[in-house]
Amino acid sequence: MVDHPRRPAFLGPAAIDAVRGGGDPALREEAAQTTARLIVDGARGSDDEEVAARLVGLADEHGLEVLSTLWADAPADSLAGALWRLFALRQWVHADPVGAAREFEEGRRSVPVMEVVAGVGDPPGPDEVRRSVDAVLRGLARGDVPTTFERAAAFARVVAAGRAARAAQGLPPVTGRATAERPGGPTESAVRLVRTAEQLEAAARQVRLERFEASSDSSRSPGGGAPPSSSPPSRD
Repeated sequence: MVDHPRRPAFLGPAAIDAVRGGGDPALREEAAQTTARLIVDGARGSDDEEVAARLVGLADEHGLEVLSTLWADAPADSLAGALWRLFALRQWVHADPVGAAREFEEGRRSVPVMEVVAGVGDPPGPDEVRRSVDAVLRGLARGDVPTTFERAAAFARVVAAGRAARAAQGLPPVTGRATAERPGGPTESAVRLVRTAEQLEAAARQVRLERFEASSDSSRSPGGGAPPSSSPPSRD
């Protein structure tokens, strides 16, 4: 019998124990970042559609509250912090696709460049925005983490622009359970969504910086064409 390779485990026992156990914040931070890295590395480059589907539906499988407990307190520009924002955005769109579509439709008039980056189908109806956020998450399985974060950020910026524009015009909030539950009104929630976009963009820059530093370290190692550094580069 052929022993097929095992599919990656997205949230293993160590991550669940970290969620349940509370405890040392440093250990929780380590568990958050380790789990985030394992998820991305485990899915990267996989041609298995089931792996990609499980990645997209991670919050559906484990519950958004589990991801929140594990990742929400991580630094915003870290991999874990960015994944939390990515999955939270996806869950909101799936909970209120009608509201998301209406706000995206309004916002794309103000930020057409961001609309292109987000890659939502035209016209942006409920099905299109759902498919769009799922397609963005599938970018993690292709290994293009910075672009994934940037596409999610672009989507958030377009929706935020639409939400703010509707508020400025005195239009009523779009319908939907998720919309009705927003604290602080549409203008304040639009500001929070812009902040989320900024955090995702910062995370994308951080991933690119880390990859550049890793490549530089490799080129300076023995046999890499340059003498090794006497001390590791600063990450400040």
